[in-house]
Amino acid sequence: MTIETQILDPSAERLPISNYTGICQYPFLQQNLFPETGGYISGRYCAVVPNPGGYENCCVPCPVANWKYGDELMKKTEIPSYISAVIFPFVVLLLLSYAVLPAKYSHRHYLSVSFTIGICCMHIAFIIPLGAKPDQCYNEITPKGMHDDLSCAFTGALLLFGGLMVVVWSFIRAIAFHLQVCWEQVLGTKFMWGALICGWGIPAIGTTIMLIFTGVSFRFGHICHINIENSIYDYWIPCLIFAGAALFLQLSTMAYCIRIYLKTLFSREPSPAADGLPSYAASVRSINARQAYRRISKVFRLQWRGVAFVFIIIANALLYSIVFINLDATTKLTPQVVQKAFPWLLCLSFTKADKEYCKQYAANIGPDRDTLLAVLTFLSMVGLWNVVLFARPSMFTGWLILFRNAFSNRKEYVSTDARTLLPTSPEPRGYEMLYKSTTNSKAPEAAISIGIARSSTPDKPDTDTKTPQSPLSPQSPSSYDWESDKEYIKRPPVSFSRPHVASPPRITSPPPRIRSPTRASGLISPTGLGWDPRDTFAAPSRTSPHEGSGSGSGSGARGFEGV
Repeated sequence: MTIETQILDPSAERLPISNYTGICQYPFLQQNLFPETGGYISGRYCAVVPNPGGYENCCVPCPVANWKYGDELMKKTEIPSYISAVIFPFVVLLLLSYAVLPAKYSHRHYLSVSFTIGICCMHIAFIIPLGAKPDQCYNEITPKGMHDDLSCAFTGALLLFGGLMVVVWSFIRAIAFHLQVCWEQVLGTKFMWGALICGWGIPAIGTTIMLIFTGVSFRFGHICHINIENSIYDYWIPCLIFAGAALFLQLSTMAYCIRIYLKTLFSREPSPAADGLPSYAASVRSINARQAYRRISKVFRLQWRGVAFVFIIIANALLYSIVFINLDATTKLTPQVVQKAFPWLLCLSFTKADKEYCKQYAANIGPDRDTLLAVLTFLSMVGLWNVVLFARPSMFTGWLILFRNAFSNRKEYVSTDARTLLPTSPEPRGYEMLYKSTTNSKAPEAAISIGIARSSTPDKPDTDTKTPQSPLSPQSPSSYDWESDKEYIKRPPVSFSRPHVASPPRITSPPPRIRSPTRASGLISPTGLGWDPRDTFAAPSRTSPHEGSGSGSGSGARGFEGV
């Protein structure tokens, strides 16, 4: 017996008048009454079920999620979008800080910048439906796909690209942390370029392959998600591989840090040897353990933010993957799934589409509504953790200095005369003593004497010294005669790298003949020079009345010979 009725579309709150039930029980619609083109055909929830008129392919009206989870699902799926809209400006500000501020304020790094860009893509995917307000259904039983709605294509592509990107960069950051801590490797430019190529290339290639062979469509909420067909191979398995590898590296690195800490804790006191003294080998092991602990603690203090964020990303990726794989397994209409969903379908038929009452029978079909909403909420809050962990107080200082310098009227002081350009002063910088002449310059002469520095022209009066004139004066510094006033300070070469032997003083009179030391006299110079610095060069003193004449003359003869 055919039942003709009016079909309500609970998603768009519209009342289309149609007669597509055919021989199917209300609220189900007969599939062969709809065209086989348009929309995402594989997204129809149809199965061959017994009816009063025979077996027929009957479909649950679109959107299926509303019939399974209730009408309030659409309103609750907007909560993650509003959360993303609030967090997104802070993520953009963090990205601008990396781009505008100096590195000493922003502490930017290509790992952190790439993380932030991937998170921006995810937030944009959540924000687009707030303005687009897309219609999820192509017709009464067919959801729209990425070829039917532009917002669907952008939201699905950005969400999956950003998700895969943050997972891949989590793996790269885990590799970097593992190499620095466990293998003491210094990451250079080769690792950076390899990380950039893999961190951007793998998500781009993976998203392209996924869109070609799988695609996205409206499954629940106003955001398009990946379809079921081939999704396990071209998206979920790669995502789980990178997330699992990153988790393994992080746990192994943390286990190594714990091992080093325990080794340091029990090796602070070296074990005594047989004779009661600390053994050398035990002391060396204790020192090496403490050095390793200090090195690891230093690296960990520098990268604890990245380590914590990697754990957050891995947790979100694993939760998102597990929930959606379970959703795919229970949404794909296999005989086992149809048998499990049969009580729910009968409830909808007997109660005349009482969705709220039949939700209890839909609990056995895939994840429940709260789990799906929790996954979407966690994904929308990834940017919050990024801002909390990577925003530094120095960034606010950098922005304050940037705006202060941009709107400040204080400029560098330059005298007015220096800005005046006269014909006699071709180079205004000469007034500030910055003019450098390359033609009249003369290098300082070599040092030729020691003692008090003196001018080569000591008799020259100070009044003859010419000083540079202002550009406003008749004589310009550019025409100043530097050759007319040369005063060079003669200094001996001074070096403190080795002791210097005192050189003989400069004697203006004819030098006396210095007695050469002989072995017979026993006056050998301790410095190896040709004269003995222990001798005196003072003039012989007058003979005291109490002294003999021989003592004075002998002393004088020892000082100067032949004088």
